[in-house]
Amino acid sequence: MNSCAGANCLPLVVELPSEFSIASAVLKLQPLGGCLWLDSAAPGPVLEPGGDSAGRYSFLCADPIVRLVASAGDRDPWPRLRQWCAALPQTKVADLPPFQGGVAGLWGYEAGSWLEPVGRATEDDFPTPAISVGLYDWVICHDRLKARSWLISQGISPDDFTVNHDRAKQRADAVLARLQSPTFESRSSWQSRDDSGRGATRYETHWPEVWSNFSSAGYRAAINEIIGGIGAGDSFQVNLAQRLLTPARCSSIDLAVRLRQTNAAPFSGYYDGGEFQVVSSSPEGFLRLRDGVVQTRPIKGTAARTGDDTIDSQLAAALMASEKDRAENVMIADLMRNDLSRVCEDDSVRVNQLCGIETYAHVQHLVSVVEGKLRPGIGAIDMLAACFPGGSISGAPKIEALRTIARLEPSVRGPYCGSLGYVSCGGDAEFNILIRTITANRGYWQIPVGGGITLQSDPAAEERETWIKAEGMLRAVAGNVWPVC
Repeated sequence: MNSCAGANCLPLVVELPSEFSIASAVLKLQPLGGCLWLDSAAPGPVLEPGGDSAGRYSFLCADPIVRLVASAGDRDPWPRLRQWCAALPQTKVADLPPFQGGVAGLWGYEAGSWLEPVGRATEDDFPTPAISVGLYDWVICHDRLKARSWLISQGISPDDFTVNHDRAKQRADAVLARLQSPTFESRSSWQSRDDSGRGATRYETHWPEVWSNFSSAGYRAAINEIIGGIGAGDSFQVNLAQRLLTPARCSSIDLAVRLRQTNAAPFSGYYDGGEFQVVSSSPEGFLRLRDGVVQTRPIKGTAARTGDDTIDSQLAAALMASEKDRAENVMIADLMRNDLSRVCEDDSVRVNQLCGIETYAHVQHLVSVVEGKLRPGIGAIDMLAACFPGGSISGAPKIEALRTIARLEPSVRGPYCGSLGYVSCGGDAEFNILIRTITANRGYWQIPVGGGITLQSDPAAEERETWIKAEGMLRAVAGNVWPVC
């Protein structure tokens, strides 16, 4: 192993052996608590700026030195997040992956409740914090392109955010000792099912032991209500989701490893929030900040993949030709352009790709790319607050769409449609959008799936699209006959 030159260089950088596996490391480090695994589990499209692939870097950290947890209705945590990120060390080691320790974790969908008073759904039968983040002073980074991995330790003090070499070395040595242990620490089994807070109605579906918070008729009725509102001029598009629920069948970390093998995606993630865990194979990046330049990649428009290249090409061509899907994508690209304009320099915001086709494990999507340069004095948390939650999973105009979602969806979304991400020492940042996401809580897995509703939407087709998205997840996590992981 090669550490950085110089007796007191910070951050401390240790290159890990060539045989290092981040998927094996997570099993050894997950018991530390607060484990965050931002996993580029599959190659993704080339991103601008920098030309990096969306699937190039993966990051693993745990045991944050301080945590910030807030639920909707608590005191606004966003100002404290700004203070934390402003106080981070501004050192950044060139030629290493962009997350080098910093503030990271979960921003759930309801984290937007402090930003806009749009209301929230009435049922919260599986409560999770709206924000659950930590200050991580070490991180393991993997570069898929170079096939190299590093441990970066900052040695940050939880009291005043100053850095110290001895502290950095002590933390790094503890992590290395754990990695070098020949045995895995035993992991507890998943929680037993707890229905003590059960208040939401559960409707049976065509999958055994999978329930929805909508009946089929109820979901279509909600879509028709949205279409009526659009016709009346209330909005242009609204994202509506149904939440699927099924008993957990293995531990959350085992589920994450299985999902990585069967449904890999470039913006995957795992987060252990203590009483709940988030497991995601998201294909969608939300915000990516590099050297002051921000990029967002909204997804709108979905077609299935069949495994037959000829049929998949035909489905992709039909998706590209769909007036409804293209209009939906263009609307959200314009919404994100407007959001970025709130924090970016005048005339720097531009659309680099409009309605391009991108292919993932079980589906193919229309994806647009919008980019801008942040104004001086604007940081990553300001950028996130200006754009949160993402337009692709809310609608347009955003505020009215958020109000409609709160009124029509029976259950709070929780982590779904929020973000996993980081703000690194040195100022770079990245956040995904938590679609294709499972939240484990009280012995259950929650698997919400949704889609954008426009004036041209057909309720039956929109409902079918949610099941196209759900089927890939359900089969990936449990197999055709629903076995344990």
